[in-house]
Amino acid sequence: MKVKYFGNTSNARAHLLHHRPELKEAEQPLPPQTPGQRTLHHFAKLPANSERAKWISKAIACFISKDLRPYSFVENEGFRFVLRTTEPKYVIPSHQFFTEKAIPQLHEETKAKLPEALAKAHRVALTCDAWTSRATHSFVTFTAHYITDTWQIESRVTNTTDEWNRQIRDVVTGNAANMLAAVQLDNLTHSKCFAHTLNLAAHRALKLNHVSRLLGRIRRTTGFFHRSPIASHALQEKQNLLQLPAHKLKTDVTTRWNSAYEMVKRYLEQQPAICAALLSPHVRKSGSSGDTCTLSETDISNAEERAKALKPLKDATNIMSEDSCPTLPVTAPLHAQLLQDTEAASAADEAPLVQEIKRTLHEDLSKRYTSFQSKNILLTASTLDPRFKALLFLSREEQLDVHARVTAEAAALEKEVVSAEVGAENPVTKEEEESPPPKRALALVNLLGRTFMEVRAVPKSAGSRAEEELRKYLEVPPLSLSEDPLQ
Repeated sequence: MKVKYFGNTSNARAHLLHHRPELKEAEQPLPPQTPGQRTLHHFAKLPANSERAKWISKAIACFISKDLRPYSFVENEGFRFVLRTTEPKYVIPSHQFFTEKAIPQLHEETKAKLPEALAKAHRVALTCDAWTSRATHSFVTFTAHYITDTWQIESRVTNTTDEWNRQIRDVVTGNAANMLAAVQLDNLTHSKCFAHTLNLAAHRALKLNHVSRLLGRIRRTTGFFHRSPIASHALQEKQNLLQLPAHKLKTDVTTRWNSAYEMVKRYLEQQPAICAALLSPHVRKSGSSGDTCTLSETDISNAEERAKALKPLKDATNIMSEDSCPTLPVTAPLHAQLLQDTEAASAADEAPLVQEIKRTLHEDLSKRYTSFQSKNILLTASTLDPRFKALLFLSREEQLDVHARVTAEAAALEKEVVSAEVGAENPVTKEEEESPPPKRALALVNLLGRTFMEVRAVPKSAGSRAEEELRKYLEVPPLSLSEDPLQ
């Protein structure tokens, strides 16, 4: 059938509505149409240059960037179905559009906002992390951190530091030699990442013969359940039968020591179900469990003791992974506590294997943060944190020494702005200087002026003001460990 038209779809629309009255429902807002149902408004596509189409495309670009999705994600049928349901008139561009235009444009817009955001920061700290992709491409990620006027921590990933390097005074890196050499070139205040330090110390303990053998036996068993669908199904049945949590077994990752700790803890949790599953007729019949082994009661007891010895490092690693609160002030107290806990490695109630783990940890941790500069940075940060300002992990002499250095640094900082402060404090105008004193005050001067000499307040030095400020700060009770020092 042919329908006459003159450059628009009015005739076609009138014809369809006359012969298909049910299409009138599309004229009113109703719940989403069922899949496969089409109306005229489905065929009126959004122009690519319309504001709504641009807004949706930018939202998809943000989704790809924030969730680290591949560009080909926009061509997946499920993703396209969601967009067709939410906005049928939007035409999804190809992945080349996001590769060549949308993502680069979003990058440039974000990069342009970065200097403005960092310009408001009085001081910027930088963290650096080198990593290698699966395609063996090497990268270095720089992240700038600063505290806003509302006392909130903000973090921004940067491309280069040349544009705002005057604000960057502090940098945190790992313990790699190339990173340590790089920060020396700019003469920045440098701190070594405590989480990376804990990782190095823990790996030394994991390389002990009795620990590595235990991890190898557990790793073979967990790997078997990951590879075998029959064994995995048997494990689920035994979990239900023994009323154990339906948790999957974990396998450790070389780069993260705490994954080994999690693997052991999960194995110990599921050990009854693992033994029952390995003895299941279906698993034994498959003949593929020959490389696995179950732990004896003695082995299980030893594994529990080793996990207990490593738990403080696991907790400290989780604390240092916090991203909403400054972590540098926590480093010195945690380091001191771990040294104290691992120093008592000769306790009579501890197994020799546990003592060896603690000695290994103590030897590695005791070599960290030994230079005067690194210790001074950590202790100053702890002093300025109201949770740790008492420095209870130090002797009284060490506390006074730290307080003296903090006072000297505060006085030096004040001298940089003291001239501006003096000019801004209590400005006296010419009218005020020429105005005569009140009659009552003048009479008081005439009567008692000879006896009470007028004493002017002697201006305090920057050092005196810093000492007084620190004294008042220390007199206030410390903040609870559960509270936010920024708030």
